[in-house]
Amino acid sequence: MRFETKAIHAGQDPDAATGAVIVPVYQTSTFLQEAIGRHKGYEYSRTANPTRRALEAAIASLEEGRYGLAFSSGVAATTAVFSALQTGDHVIVGDDIYGGTFRLLEKVFKKWVLAVSYADVDTLHSFNSLIRKKTRLIWSETPTNPLLKIIDIKKLSSVAHRHKVKLAVDNTFASPYFQKPLLLGADIVVHSTTKYIAGHSDAIGGAVVTNDEEYYREIKFYQNAAGAVPGIWDSWLVLRGIKTLAVRMRAHQENAVCLARYLSRHPKISRVYYPGLRASPGYALAKKQMQGFGGMISIELKGGRREVEKFFSSLKIFLLAESLGGVESLICYPSQMTHASMTYKERLKRRIRDNLVRISVGIENKFDLKRDLQQALLAV
Repeated sequence: MRFETKAIHAGQDPDAATGAVIVPVYQTSTFLQEAIGRHKGYEYSRTANPTRRALEAAIASLEEGRYGLAFSSGVAATTAVFSALQTGDHVIVGDDIYGGTFRLLEKVFKKWVLAVSYADVDTLHSFNSLIRKKTRLIWSETPTNPLLKIIDIKKLSSVAHRHKVKLAVDNTFASPYFQKPLLLGADIVVHSTTKYIAGHSDAIGGAVVTNDEEYYREIKFYQNAAGAVPGIWDSWLVLRGIKTLAVRMRAHQENAVCLARYLSRHPKISRVYYPGLRASPGYALAKKQMQGFGGMISIELKGGRREVEKFFSSLKIFLLAESLGGVESLICYPSQMTHASMTYKERLKRRIRDNLVRISVGIENKFDLKRDLQQALLAV
């Protein structure tokens, strides 16, 4: 089946009991057991639930993976992957990453004596040079957050596997519609399903997908033992969002390309980060390993925080809010929002300056969005 068909049908067969064409919301915490040790596949909803199981099957199918696991948030999914490591293990992480992942590593896992090194995502040699005897995992985003850098997954997987290290890719910004890391050699794919997969800013969730059965069983054990599972309604909402993922991603990209081109020519913008621009350093690689460029743009305004605040206060359609991937256009200030957990020095090392703005382009009319940016930039 092609992607659009799988998004509507994979893991989502009509309900056997009633014939309902939409997976029901199994709003129950527990299930009747026929006798001690004998049940119909479900005992307790933390361990498994039919609605969540449908979601896990659907996400795995879209990522061309064999096994999928749903979590209560993207951070919970990320935590599950790092929790599979042992005290003293070493992780290499791409330096341009979501601030919440950085916070998790620096404030939580370093207390567990997990060694972390940050590689320059602009060069594969940086990852290779950091590998140690106890390196167990390479973690990277692509496109990265917030500078939309593109990393060669196939080459990075070769680096990892040459040293018998697993590669995990956070695929949140691309979505499985535009990129499939498992087909490019990654061992693990992680999503914040809150974003493009759910797509309507009304549910929180995360997912881990893999083809490795042993690894799946380990993460499945953690999912049940730690209990960071999504609620049943959130599972159902994400499952519903998946059905329109393909059409939404096409609309997100169409709008983002239009706005990125406009912003790249604007005299009040010093730089535009978007892999779909031919002048972007990641353009050729994105065109090769992705099926589209996505709906995220970052820009640097000429000036500093005062100009950014004036710009934000003048917008009418774009909403100042954290998160991304919803049908509505959002705009955020990474240095004080998504990456506020980093020190000023850490942000500066990563080019997250006080004039950096991140835009999640929604699926409104692109000309309305362009006009809103025009009038807001005039006010700066």
